[in-house]
Amino acid sequence: MDRLREMEVFVAIVDSGGFTSASERLGLSTAAVSRALNSLEARTGAQLLARTTRSVRPTDAGIAYLDACRQVLDAVADAEANLGAWHVKPVGTLTLSAPVLFGQRFVAPLVNAFAMRYPDVNINAVYIDRTTRLLEEGVDVAIRIGHLGDSTTFAVPLGFVRRKTYASPAYLAAHGEPMHPRELTRHACVSYTGLTQPMEWVFAERGARLPVRIQPRMIVDLAPAAIAAASDGVGITQLFSYQATPEVLDRRLRPVLTAFEPEAVPVNLLHVERRGASGKIRAFLEFVTEALRNNVHLQCAASSMLAPSGKVSRR
Repeated sequence: MDRLREMEVFVAIVDSGGFTSASERLGLSTAAVSRALNSLEARTGAQLLARTTRSVRPTDAGIAYLDACRQVLDAVADAEANLGAWHVKPVGTLTLSAPVLFGQRFVAPLVNAFAMRYPDVNINAVYIDRTTRLLEEGVDVAIRIGHLGDSTTFAVPLGFVRRKTYASPAYLAAHGEPMHPRELTRHACVSYTGLTQPMEWVFAERGARLPVRIQPRMIVDLAPAAIAAASDGVGITQLFSYQATPEVLDRRLRPVLTAFEPEAVPVNLLHVERRGASGKIRAFLEFVTEALRNNVHLQCAASSMLAPSGKVSRR
């Protein structure tokens, strides 16, 4: 029997006034209660109880030890209660990551609303156009755009976005519009590394993958930089559909090569904990999932394509 259990037995004997009553309270046999007390007295080197045929009472050493036992047991009970509350109540610091533009446009407003609803949760929001590693970087929740493999991270499917190719009207007027992806070899291109390999863009033709080698005029690692360059007429760029929506609406960019768009790209919300998740993670998942699934920018493929949650890569 461990030390805490022996302390619990000792306190129960004193509080209930005897071995039999203590055994009934703890669900132990009288012999087990007796063995626990003997073990405790042997380990402490002190007689803790004075026993007679009519009564059991603590000795002077037992009285002093009894107070210490109560403090220890109360501390353990408080710690377990606090841990239980931590699992139920949203508290602590929630660290999340998302791509820059996606985070600014769609995640940040939800994070702000979440922070207002749950004042005991502090937020560490990282908006960055690179893949964060949840376990290694201490990230609780991450938005991931792209296909996923298998690992110990879990995914909540949110929807899909499309990979589109854009150019400014001024660029197209000056250089002409490409009618086939292979014609990009004769055009200035702006490669956004958060979406494509710098020297190869991917298209689709008659249901088959069509990679095209290019010689980029400019390579950038942030979507806003690619959008600005394309809008200013530097060249043609590839972006996710949601990224260029304002510029398309303002007619600063135009989609090109639309007949060769590759398949839709899944968007997932990743988290490490599945069962017994902390209150902050569970509350955040519940708070943002439906809102993001209902976002029109993530409905580029049939909702029936949403698969059940599963293990995915920690890329």
